[in-house]
Amino acid sequence: LKGKIVETEAYYGLSDPASRAGDRKIGMIMNGQPGIAFIYMVHGNWLFNVTTMPVGKASGILIRAVEPLEGIEIMMKRRKKERLTDLTSGPGKFTKAFGIDKRYNGLKIYDRHSPIYITEARERNFEIVESHRIGVKEDLPQPLRFYIKGNKFVSKK
Repeated sequence: LKGKIVETEAYYGLSDPASRAGDRKIGMIMNGQPGIAFIYMVHGNWLFNVTTMPVGKASGILIRAVEPLEGIEIMMKRRKKERLTDLTSGPGKFTKAFGIDKRYNGLKIYDRHSPIYITEARERNFEIVESHRIGVKEDLPQPLRFYIKGNKFVSKK
């Protein structure tokens, strides 16, 4: 399966009221080396995150939406959906379509031999929109949600 990340949200350490850094298991991974997958369940959905800062500085990004590129039939089967835009346009939709669950927690997402890995984008001709995060009770003042303007797979415009 292959997809292009089109929407993310950033999360910081304990000073971020929406961060999971205070959770013992998640916090341990968030404080670890950058480029590690951390996966946890919220409201019955697995959420896929990646650590981003040096060791000891809890932070990560949530992958909110992905544009499906390869393996679309498999994604449709897993999601039981036929409309392409319903497959991966949200964090739970994305993980279900890609078959991501806690088995992949702790993977090095920069390792091409890993079952899940992220590479640098080839396409550079797009505009990024910044906004506040979705579904958090208390947010930080700065916008921490980023998405590709006009992409039909973004979860919420």
